[in-house]
Amino acid sequence: MAFVKSYGAAEVVTGSSHMLHLKNGIRILVDCGMFQGKQEEWNERAFGFNPKKIDTLLITHAHLDHVGRIPKLVKEGFGGTIVATKPTLELAHVVLMDSARLMEEEYKTRFRKAQRRGEERLVPKPLYTTEDVENVFLLTQIHAHYDKPMKIAKGVYAIFRNAGHILGSATIEIDFKEQGRSKKVVFSGDLGSRYDIVTPYVADVPEADTLFIESTYGDRNHKSLKKSVEEFKEAIRKTLINQGNVIIPSFAIERTQEVLCILKQMYRERELPRCKIFLDSPMAIRATHLFSKYHFELGPLCRRFYEEDGDVFGFPWLHFTSDVEESKRINEIERRAVIIAGSGMCTGGRILHHFKNRLWNEKNCVIFVGYQAEDTLGRYIVDGAKWVRIYNEDIRIRAKIFTINGFSAHADQRELMAWMSRFKSLGNVCLIHGEKEKERIFKKAIRKKLGKKAHIVRFKEKIFL
Repeated sequence: MAFVKSYGAAEVVTGSSHMLHLKNGIRILVDCGMFQGKQEEWNERAFGFNPKKIDTLLITHAHLDHVGRIPKLVKEGFGGTIVATKPTLELAHVVLMDSARLMEEEYKTRFRKAQRRGEERLVPKPLYTTEDVENVFLLTQIHAHYDKPMKIAKGVYAIFRNAGHILGSATIEIDFKEQGRSKKVVFSGDLGSRYDIVTPYVADVPEADTLFIESTYGDRNHKSLKKSVEEFKEAIRKTLINQGNVIIPSFAIERTQEVLCILKQMYRERELPRCKIFLDSPMAIRATHLFSKYHFELGPLCRRFYEEDGDVFGFPWLHFTSDVEESKRINEIERRAVIIAGSGMCTGGRILHHFKNRLWNEKNCVIFVGYQAEDTLGRYIVDGAKWVRIYNEDIRIRAKIFTINGFSAHADQRELMAWMSRFKSLGNVCLIHGEKEKERIFKKAIRKKLGKKAHIVRFKEKIFL
């Protein structure tokens, strides 16, 4: 009998990895993501299955927690076919190359320090290298097109539908026959919010015998996006009018593009005081170019920008600073600069240099537009720290700190419920990609509002279809 085993994103949010076992030994892996946060050390563990025996890898989208271990999978023997939308494959290349470079740099730093202690043999090798990433994209790739069934094995078909989460993201329906009966298993991937500025609405799925649904925000409803955008605009305006600078730590994919859309709209509607805006993140710049390339797959506002001036995100006051020297020259600007830089949680990257140069000035402000995990620099600042230590220097925080929580690329409980309610036929519901307590709350809500029992999937548990 067909079954699914989850090797990640089971009672945790990250490490998405779900194996579908079908008759005749057909094995289909949906995602192969990296564990992050408290589970980060799990990335070094064995997969729990033989990568050589996987026939096909289906990718829902290109976030690291869904694609981050694919190079390791290939290193350990996977040689099958990779299926994803074309934008997802291109974004995955950007994300994985950035991940590999960071790991290689960290290894070199640790190795040099260990050499001075005579302990270089104890330094663990990177999980994978940039060469390993390139090997991923030498495998056979099939580009999925939204809403078009495609054959992925004998008697097995997949349909990718727009998940509205990030560029190229998909909900995946897998159709197969067992004992003469057709069956449908659906993996939601990460579902976007209908109020997202950059992406289109989540596409409906007609039916599923078994649904594996994300539950990242299954316990809550988001704050109003409209109010959050107004808060964001007001913080920008006040700081610039006061001759200050705005620093925005931002995630490279989706959140950065959302911020750029709002700034462009402010510029077009003459709400933005004269300033210079810098996107100071090589990875975010590459991602933004890809979003622009696939402008026809974005939401209404982005498509309108492209139709009206031939550019989704660009406008005269916006500057991309890929080069390190260009990034350093931003520090020469004393007033009226808006600086968007990574990393989103301030754990590394160019944002630290901008903090060092500007956190101490009371005219400046920092706007957090994304979640700040525990034990990150971003979280310390959000929680009210008065001092931070950056590059061995203590910095006094005098800049105004704004935390705007209404931005999210994930559907909230209300939106997840509405999406499920539109299935014409829905069988078993399995909860993945969420923290245990949030999944328990979501499970109760599903029972109360939809009258359905939901099951919280455990690590390596067999879910028979």
